[in-house]
Amino acid sequence: MTTVSVLLAGVLTRELVSLRKEIEAYPAEEDLWRVAEGITNPGGTLALHLAGNLQHFVGAVLGNTGYVRDRDAEFADRGVPRTEVLARIDAAIAAVEQTLPRLAESDLAREYPVPVGKFRFETGDFLIHLASHLAYHLGQVDYHRRLITKSGTTVSTVAPWRLRTAREDT
Repeated sequence: MTTVSVLLAGVLTRELVSLRKEIEAYPAEEDLWRVAEGITNPGGTLALHLAGNLQHFVGAVLGNTGYVRDRDAEFADRGVPRTEVLARIDAAIAAVEQTLPRLAESDLAREYPVPVGKFRFETGDFLIHLASHLAYHLGQVDYHRRLITKSGTTVSTVAPWRLRTAREDT
């Protein structure tokens, strides 16, 4: 039986794999850190933020991985080697894949274990928020890469055929 937590894991993993493809698609490593006028966070910063966000909220809080987040560094670090950015994305993928499929439907209805800001909500609601947050910033990374490199090339980041349950119609 496919559970909501398994579906959420599939969507988050799809988006993180797409983030990885976006980071790999920057022709030059320094392009990850270039800032265009009017844009505060380059693609590299957004990738570090997304990886740290999911390693913390999914891995550490729900999966007890022991990950310690440094949110300030996610936004302050510049020039992190692409290999390190990709390794952090891979760690986020592992946190999602190892944690979410283990959650029961009843876990999703429970209150998320820690407050976020000054708010509390159900775990399932917060996980859906995390998926939306990831997709939002993934689009920003795609737009940043194409703006900085002057490339119209897409990597089909949110293609429906990348969903976990996709199968070709015959």
